[in-house]
Amino acid sequence: MRQTGIPHPRLPLPAPGREDDPARFLAWLAEAIPMVEHLGIRSMRREEEQLIWALDLTPSLNDKGTGFGGALAAQTALLGWCWATLWLRRHSMARDVVVAEASQRFLAPVTGDYRLVCLPESDDGPVALAEQIADRGRGRIALVQQLWCGHTLCLEARGNYVVLPAG
Repeated sequence: MRQTGIPHPRLPLPAPGREDDPARFLAWLAEAIPMVEHLGIRSMRREEEQLIWALDLTPSLNDKGTGFGGALAAQTALLGWCWATLWLRRHSMARDVVVAEASQRFLAPVTGDYRLVCLPESDDGPVALAEQIADRGRGRIALVQQLWCGHTLCLEARGNYVVLPAG
């Protein structure tokens, strides 16, 4: 059981050159952030610089029978945090990540199960992040999250994620 004010132990870094096992990472995430087990995340995968979640709508229903905006906004912020955390882990860095800024645009109602896609806002974002961390010990990256229900883009979010100095 999580306790207020006590950090959750970090998941050990994967072996150099290896990626995290998605199921293991999601299990750790549900322990570290208790609300995760209630978000309806079915799976997680990475395709190049994209991190993709498949989600069930039922846990995030609102009173109208569509996606609840607050739940969807929380999911986009968390997916960005996961993108940054997993990027650091692939580069053998155990660092804390925080959300510095987040915004959402709701474009269409979410009426069924959906997928969330997170990617860097600019193609050079990951390279710039690596350079910032190497030069200053910390960095920032802008990420975009898109929620797709079938072929319909229902939500687009943006966030700035900060990698804190080691220590």
